[in-house]
Amino acid sequence: MDFDVIVLGAGIVGVSAALHLQDRGRRVALVDRRAPGEETSFGNAGLIERSSLVPYGFPRDVGTLVRYARNRSTDLHWDYKALPGYATWLARFWWESAPERLSAAARDMLPLIAASVSEHDKLIERAALTDLVQARGWIEAFRTPKAFARAAEEADSAVREHGLRVDVLDAPALRAREPAVGAGIVGAIHWADPKSVRDPGALVKGYASLFERAGGQILLGDATALRMSDRAWGVRTEHGVLVAREVVVALGPWSDAVFEPLGYHIPLRAKRGYHMHYGNDGPGLSMPIVDSELGYVLAPMRGDRLRLTTGVEIAKRGSPPTPIQLHRVEPLARETFGIGERVDPEPWLGMRPCTPDMRPVIGRAPRHRGLWFAFGHNHHGLTLGPVTGRLLAEMMTGEQPFTDPAPYRPGRFR
Repeated sequence: MDFDVIVLGAGIVGVSAALHLQDRGRRVALVDRRAPGEETSFGNAGLIERSSLVPYGFPRDVGTLVRYARNRSTDLHWDYKALPGYATWLARFWWESAPERLSAAARDMLPLIAASVSEHDKLIERAALTDLVQARGWIEAFRTPKAFARAAEEADSAVREHGLRVDVLDAPALRAREPAVGAGIVGAIHWADPKSVRDPGALVKGYASLFERAGGQILLGDATALRMSDRAWGVRTEHGVLVAREVVVALGPWSDAVFEPLGYHIPLRAKRGYHMHYGNDGPGLSMPIVDSELGYVLAPMRGDRLRLTTGVEIAKRGSPPTPIQLHRVEPLARETFGIGERVDPEPWLGMRPCTPDMRPVIGRAPRHRGLWFAFGHNHHGLTLGPVTGRLLAEMMTGEQPFTDPAPYRPGRFR
């Protein structure tokens, strides 16, 4: 079974890369151990985050670091057994989060962020998935006047420098816009440019169906069994061995299972996160809302449900779920937003693939012919999937890339 390109990974990044390569005349096979959109791409808050201008950096103020060290916060939980394996990565993350380096990361990410909504819009229209997407933006809510005032200043800067549409809402204005918001919130920022998805997994499956309707093949297989021979790449699937001149590794947090045996030392780590669905006991929410100071998101989903997604958990990959953050924020969310009872039998656990310099890895592997990487999108995989697919396909087919891909090159890590 011969193809021009094999894409390993059927999440939002892999599916988007497969579509863009197919659009440029390549015969593409998409391979994963599960069906499209059933891993990390399934469980996020559903934001296409056009307003996320600054990456999520490592906190550098003493108060936050002390709070995290106590391991009692709602936005971060860490397992002490995992810390030795994360120590070097966390140290690099802290160094990269210094103000001047964080600003550089924001500049490097801006071309991808700026094109994120428009690239999704093209695929949404082609795949006839407009019913899954809302163009209402999202709300960033605050519990203390100090944090609200600081956020309002940053929002004003975003308007002046980047032309984003922003509303600063005091408590009465917020409750007029979102009646479900109760006591405890002093004000909010309404970011109007992003879009939200009412079923992220279904969106990815819809993109994958578009790929199949155009002749693409999706197969179950073991991506970690990738091998190179006679200048071609091969991977075993349920229907036999696929062979192609080029292969794309887009396996998110599992990408290291492929690139490490090939001798690449890329500092990729997974931040774990959980979600749970709840019924609506009140008016519900018309758009996602972030409880900014407590570090969780409530997002309206299909079936009149609310999805609560937690902050970051640092834990060993494969260790048992520890949804402590859900237990901590659930009563607070119920008190403030009137969420109903749990709908799911168990919390969902997923992993966010992260690099310490807060930039994804997109481009040609420096030591192997025909090997390409597309992973490490930190907290913005859903947002950046289609624009990553476009950039990668342009590079692979010799087109002029729409932006300089140098900041995302795989060889930047030594």
